[in-house]
Amino acid sequence: MSAIISLDLAGFAPREDEDGAGGGDRVWDDARGVVLSVHDFALVPDLVAPLDAGERLLREVARHTASSGAALIEAQVRELGGVPGLWQLVKVSRGTGRGQVFIGAWTVPRDRCSVVLKVQAAEGPVSGMREAVVADRVGFDAFVRSHPYDPDLRGPLPYHAADLPEWDAQFPTHPLTLVRETLARVGASAVLDDRFRALPPFPGPTPDDGAPAGPAPAGQASDGPAPAGRASDGPAPDGPAPAEAPRRRWWRGR
Repeated sequence: MSAIISLDLAGFAPREDEDGAGGGDRVWDDARGVVLSVHDFALVPDLVAPLDAGERLLREVARHTASSGAALIEAQVRELGGVPGLWQLVKVSRGTGRGQVFIGAWTVPRDRCSVVLKVQAAEGPVSGMREAVVADRVGFDAFVRSHPYDPDLRGPLPYHAADLPEWDAQFPTHPLTLVRETLARVGASAVLDDRFRALPPFPGPTPDDGAPAGPAPAGQASDGPAPAGRASDGPAPDGPAPAEAPRRRWWRGR
């Protein structure tokens, strides 16, 4: 049983896994090229701190994302189905060809398990139009900016004005717009199993966990997103039984 028992899937159709095996993940896509997935784990995410750690959590997530070859656009602690989770938007260069993949995820950690709601969309053959238009309008000096969670951060992908939500209305079919809107719409509809909701919250890593600073992403995305977590200290608690899975990066394709 999944921790998420209901979602607004209007416009989405189930997509068969590449290996046809299922693997415990639920994956859908739509005509716009948006991929939606839900992943349950008897693992907790590689979070360096509990969700109430504030600026420290966001700073370390941004740093670790950059160290993995990608860039954190935005992150907040938001409730999914009434339970606090880490909401993120990330961009990563495509493994082949030009352009970027934009990924949004809601990670809801509990004491010894977690669930991830994820949305992904990639740029097509024509890329960079949004960035070029915004840079022309705001000027290059105002285009590239310091990262809001760590002004000293220097990563492989820049933090810039074109990724801000105020430009979404002017680029309604851009993959970032689609990811941001879809994650908000579907997330607002999420209903969590009462047994998952009743589990103790994630307390943060213990001193000997050796967990990396933030979710452990990989520097590559593909068509089938899949999250990852940190190994649990024991068997999963009673409640929805998250699927056992290898330690995979939370935005990496299977």
